[in-house]
Amino acid sequence: MSPIENNRALIPPGNVGGAAGTPGAPGAPTRTAPTGAPAKSFADTLREASGTSGLHFSKHALERLQRRGIELDASTMKRLGEGVARAAGKGSRDSLVLVDDTAFVVSVRNSTVITAVGSEHMKDNVFTNIDSAVIA
Repeated sequence: MSPIENNRALIPPGNVGGAAGTPGAPGAPTRTAPTGAPAKSFADTLREASGTSGLHFSKHALERLQRRGIELDASTMKRLGEGVARAAGKGSRDSLVLVDDTAFVVSVRNSTVITAVGSEHMKDNVFTNIDSAVIA
């Protein structure tokens, strides 16, 4: 009798760890990209992109970016990093950084993005616990 395998199409992306048969578990099948190379998770791709700016993304921020379909390219990451640096230069602790149509709440002291909100989700939002806002 063969072991039970999960249908990969039904496993949410980025599922790490857990029981046998789930991605990340020992002996679990590895997802691959169309080229045959192991597929990178969204978090891994974002971590690589943010490596040059020194910014980190909280788990919550990564979930929001993925759920809301917010894509970050090198230009956006650069502008976000510059906005955080400007906030740090003014002594900010927690800042709202606006890059195009996306708002990022950032812990300036920790260089950590706490959450991200796209323009379609900004209506009726109130940003609290920030001491500055930067338009980058």
